[in-house]
Amino acid sequence: MFGTLSYKTQKNIIIFSFLLIPVGLLLLFTYYPALKLVWFSFTDWDGYSPEKPWVGLANYREVFSNPDIFGVFTHNFAYFVMGIVQNIVAIYFAVLLNGRLRGRNVFRLLLFLPYIMNGVAVAFMFGYVFDTTQGSLNLLLQAVGLTQLGETSWLGTPGLVNYSLASTGLWRFMGYNMVIYIASLQAIPRDIYEAAKIDGANAWQTFWRITLPNMKPVIQLNLFLTVTGALEVFDLPFVLTKGGPAGASQTYVQRVVETAFAYNHYGLASAMSIILLFFVIVVVGLQQFVLSRGGNGN
Repeated sequence: MFGTLSYKTQKNIIIFSFLLIPVGLLLLFTYYPALKLVWFSFTDWDGYSPEKPWVGLANYREVFSNPDIFGVFTHNFAYFVMGIVQNIVAIYFAVLLNGRLRGRNVFRLLLFLPYIMNGVAVAFMFGYVFDTTQGSLNLLLQAVGLTQLGETSWLGTPGLVNYSLASTGLWRFMGYNMVIYIASLQAIPRDIYEAAKIDGANAWQTFWRITLPNMKPVIQLNLFLTVTGALEVFDLPFVLTKGGPAGASQTYVQRVVETAFAYNHYGLASAMSIILLFFVIVVVGLQQFVLSRGGNGN
């Protein structure tokens, strides 16, 4: 049968055959649920009954008009701030450990190890670190003479709890970002640095004019992961604080899960999920616009 077909037709048939199953799975498990989610967001479905009353834009109006729902986004700001700090620290260690430092492979391993740990295990571990009375952090602060600071309730103070939780993410994911930055540094041709050295450039000029511009695509990738991760935090506050104290550490994703599975408002939860997706697209789009100004960095 194939002998009567042209080479181009045979190639298209083979390509289509190889793509049929993965595209079918993508449509079935990604795009179809996404479309159903959009449809649910316009209903008042409770998750159980076969009836799904159509309410139009009522769920979206509820999200934007209710400060108890939309205001939860402010709790995610701490994760964004610590994510930026995390990337700065990761770049610093990447530059430091990309040089000829003795034992650099051991330091790379030690900094990367937290990333391979289970997220729930990390949360429980830092629960002991942040404990007010017997936590290792407060005991250390008291041992060095910072007695008043050593009595801080890191997970019980509304203005502090989110930054405490976000610092846990910094400790866990910094090594992962560092490894990516090291790979980016190793892809920069060495002759560029040699030429800069011949021209008399110092270390800071070399870093600012050569290293950072060549790392720009990787920095954009890591910032994309940082932004999406900051908007979608769930495990740390869920395990450590359950959203407390008084809801001060509840993240937006926690509120979505609570709305769906605790209060059985699946329609409202679906609308909240769509709004989260919209915010991710907008924030990432703005990030790409800002970082792309000035060309590709070469």
